[in-house]
Amino acid sequence: MTSPSVTTNKPQAAAAVPAVPPAFSTSAHDAGLLLLRVVLGLTMAGHGTQKLFGWFGGGGLSGTGRFFTASGYPAGDAMAVVAGLTETLGGLGLVLGLLTPLAGAAVVGTMINAIAVHGAGAFFAPKGIEYELLLTVAAAAVALTGPGRFAADRFLPVVRGHRLAHGLLAVALAVVIAGALLLVRN
Repeated sequence: MTSPSVTTNKPQAAAAVPAVPPAFSTSAHDAGLLLLRVVLGLTMAGHGTQKLFGWFGGGGLSGTGRFFTASGYPAGDAMAVVAGLTETLGGLGLVLGLLTPLAGAAVVGTMINAIAVHGAGAFFAPKGIEYELLLTVAAAAVALTGPGRFAADRFLPVVRGHRLAHGLLAVALAVVIAGALLLVRN
C-alpha cells in the first residue's frame, strides 16, 4: 500500500567538481608573483647601480673593482662592470617580467658568487649568508615558476607560455657560469 504523502528519493546529480584552473590564471597568484618580482628586481637593480654609478652609498666602478680584485677575481674593474650590469639588467628584467627565466638566472649567478665571496662562516646576519641565499632562491623560484600574467613576457611568443624547461635551462646556465667564475678566482 502506498501513501500519497510518501515521497520517493530520487538520486541527486553529483555536485560539479570545479575544473583545475590553468597555471597562472588566478589574480591572487599573479599579484603575488608581481609583488615578488618587483621587490626582488628593484633590490637587485639597486645593488647593480651601487656598483655601476656609486648610487645609494655604493663604491662605483672603481671601489667595486678594488673589492673584486681583493676578493681574488682577475680583472676587478671588468668584474665590477659585469656584476653591476648583471644585477641592474637582471633586476629590471624581473620588475618588468621581461625574459623572466634569464633575468632570474642573472640574479642567481650573481648571488652564487656573492655567497662564495661572503663565505659560509655563519647563516644569520651580520656575518651569515641568509640574505644572499634568500635572494638566490627567490630568483630561482621566479625563473622556474614564470612571471605570471602581469608581465611583458605575455607579449613575447618564445616565453609567453612559460615552460619549466625554460626556467631549468636558465638556472642551470647561471650555475655553470657562476661556477666558471669561481674557478678563475684565486
